[in-house]
Amino acid sequence: MSAMTSTEIRAGAGLAGVFGLRMLGLFLILPVFAVHAPRLAGGDNQTLVGIALGAYGLAQALLQIAFGAASDRWGRKPIIVLGLLIFVAGSFVAASANDIWTVIVGRTLQGAGAISSVVIALAADLTRPVHRTKVMAMIGATIGLSFAVSLVSAPWLYERIGMGGLFSITGVLGLAAIGAVYMLVPEPLVHAARHETERASLRTVLFDAELARINFGIFALHVVQVAMFVVVPSALVRGGLPLAEHWKIYLPVVLASFLLMVPPVLAADRKNLHKRVMLGAIALMAAVQGLLAEWHGVHSLLIAVLVAFFAAFNVLEAMLPSLVSRIAPETARGRATGVFNTAQTLGLFCGGLLGGWVAKHFGAGAVFSVCAVLMLAWLVVAARMRVPAVNAAEHRALA
Repeated sequence: MSAMTSTEIRAGAGLAGVFGLRMLGLFLILPVFAVHAPRLAGGDNQTLVGIALGAYGLAQALLQIAFGAASDRWGRKPIIVLGLLIFVAGSFVAASANDIWTVIVGRTLQGAGAISSVVIALAADLTRPVHRTKVMAMIGATIGLSFAVSLVSAPWLYERIGMGGLFSITGVLGLAAIGAVYMLVPEPLVHAARHETERASLRTVLFDAELARINFGIFALHVVQVAMFVVVPSALVRGGLPLAEHWKIYLPVVLASFLLMVPPVLAADRKNLHKRVMLGAIALMAAVQGLLAEWHGVHSLLIAVLVAFFAAFNVLEAMLPSLVSRIAPETARGRATGVFNTAQTLGLFCGGLLGGWVAKHFGAGAVFSVCAVLMLAWLVVAARMRVPAVNAAEHRALA
């Protein structure tokens, strides 16, 4: 197997930086917002709290395909910068909020900067298929690292600068991501698709059975992610662990999960075991949700279960975008990743809404039970998936 080129390494590092800065800003809210929300007007309604957490995802879902198609026509970098500017504006709107509805507006505006599909398409443009999972793993690991930093630092920052300060930090990090686009990310070698191919390519993307399996999977994965964090922070507080000490749970969990994700990702890449690794990770996610449904506040058990969750989550986050880029036609890669990220961010919205509604009416245990059923459904869907092998020509592409 040939080594990664300097362009591929730079592309992976630069785009991981862009993604990481943006996601750090978003994740800073997740560990503390459910606890903070009752201080806002209307924030005592768990359903509205779930909508506030998930509104970002709904806006993303509505605009991912449009941003992906725009990047196919006008270029990746200009569209990424436009999306980041919209994200920054939404961050400062949310920072000014005194009621839950203004937070929802700000979070919706944050999501309107729907650049995830464009970043993934640009990563695919700049890397060969044989190394693409590694680059996606770099991006996924940076997202995971951002999540880890947010889990550890958000309670500490919240105690000192409040929720408005946290949202302001998200805006500043968005501006830093714009700088990373220009200073770190190489120019793509793949030109935009021709206008006359757009309609046929979009039909191909929407009705491809293998892409549909992946899109269902990324939707289910992010439903589970957000639904969990509608209930986990408050459950920890009720279990006697103050918000400022939640890092004692999260830090060892995320560090251990990083170590555990590396071997399966490398094995999938080197031995073309993508399907086996993916099915194993999905099965582990289902088992984790079943165990959480029976969790009764034992922190040592929670740490072990969350390590398994984040290891499986990080593996899937790394693998799924790579599979999309390999299956999708090159001229429709932006639209394919647009559909993929639409499913992903729709999952974020549905996870917030579902988690809040189920927790309000049936309790936290029911949230985990619903998530377990969703993971089992994905396991059934993914079991029939066919993963393309990497051929010699793909090894040489962009060399």
